[in-house]
Amino acid sequence: MVVEPPPHETPPPVSIVIPAYNEALAIEPVIEEIRKRHPDFEIIVVDDFSTDETAKLAEAAGATVLRHPYNKGNGAAVKTGMRAARGDVVLMMDADGQHKPEDIQKLLDLMDQGYDMVVGARTRDSDTSLHRDLANGIYNRLASYMAHFRIPDLTSGFRAIRRPLAQMFVYLLPNTFSYPTTITLALIRSGYSVGYVPIQAPKRVGRSKIRLLSDGTRFLLIILKISTLVAPLRIFLPVSVTFFLAGLGLYLWRVWIAHEFRFTNMAILLLSTSVVIFLVGLVAEQIAALRLERSR
Repeated sequence: MVVEPPPHETPPPVSIVIPAYNEALAIEPVIEEIRKRHPDFEIIVVDDFSTDETAKLAEAAGATVLRHPYNKGNGAAVKTGMRAARGDVVLMMDADGQHKPEDIQKLLDLMDQGYDMVVGARTRDSDTSLHRDLANGIYNRLASYMAHFRIPDLTSGFRAIRRPLAQMFVYLLPNTFSYPTTITLALIRSGYSVGYVPIQAPKRVGRSKIRLLSDGTRFLLIILKISTLVAPLRIFLPVSVTFFLAGLGLYLWRVWIAHEFRFTNMAILLLSTSVVIFLVGLVAEQIAALRLERSR
């Protein structure tokens, strides 16, 4: 669903996209605070088929409400908002009160310095659970390696991005909670500038929709998937080196311990496999480059 602007209406400078699913407890004060601080911004609430009064309260607070005909997922709601946004900058934030409207200007100020996307990175004093902090730490380190760029907060949904970029990469985004992971890695590996602003996230209102086991596994698979899409050698090369070292180590063990100066079948298999994986990685790297060039 796309909202067309009335004729001759000046587009807003910023479109704020808020995905919402059963957030009636928090959505109204969030929108009211945004409108008080930024009355000229467009506020788009995408209601992902809530069963409570989320849509009604958001509309009453002054937001443009787009409603899914059935529950699709957080990422799908964000994609709907991106496609409908009319501002030069699209800013995504949660409806549960974890992202403070007073921090919006921090992201926009950094964006004025030439960044293509700015992310609100949650600090250690944010009110988040211990197991989520540990999981996010692992994801951040893995994604930083894949992107060859330090990522302090991979899964933060509080981010501002220039609208042409958001709409260019929207086809890559999944329908689940993993959309921040995908768009972060895609932009960094495509050479766009991504900046981070430290923010303190208070405790959310209501119960979290994220499930540690199922969504955590999905985050991990998304990291591997998008890394294979935009930087495949970052995955293929370590695997190739592992097989090569295993084959070489087996041969040297035979020489030093068994005093057999010959390659065993297993050593040859491991070394050959390492070469094949490396060559497949090279081909995947070329395909990734062509795909990114075509998407531009």
